Amino acid sequence: MHIDTPKQSSLLFIFVLVVLASGLDLLTDLSHGASISHIIKEAVIVALSIVALIWILNGMRRQNEEIELLKQEIKSAETLQNQPSEYVLNARRQVGEVIAKQFEEWALTSSEKEVGMLLLKGLSLKEIAAIRTTLEKTVRQQASAIYKKANMPGRHAFAAWFIEDLL
Repeated sequence: MHIDTPKQSSLLFIFVLVVLASGLDLLTDLSHGASISHIIKEAVIVALSIVALIWILNGMRRQNEEIELLKQEIKSAETLQNQPSEYVLNARRQVGEVIAKQFEEWALTSSEKEVGMLLLKGLSLKEIAAIRTTLEKTVRQQASAIYKKANMPGRHAFAAWFIEDLL
């Protein structure tokens, strides 16, 4: 299982330390004949720490599964079984070239270009962060930088800029 954010890795590390330290303390207290009430308190702390650790690990597993599902959905969308006709492929290629050229004119960084393309594909900031294995806050900042460089008020205006006269 891979850990996506410093927050997750920090929480995981803290709970592992709590479980180990509490478990060791419980064993030490047992060997030194501590009172039953103290042993029960220590056991509750160990049990709660283990439950929290399992909860965090399960959440990370679910998040990784969601990321993989999103990646698969994007890949399958790119390789549709019903291939579009040649004129549609040509139009897509031309639109892609126009978008790439406009991104160059706006002087977007490579990361901003990637985020911009994913925004145009309709992905949410959370989905983009998951696909790029970065923080949602980072994607939000990159999107804001894109809108500022493009002199657009937001996401809708950004997308509409490319398709305004197509419809």
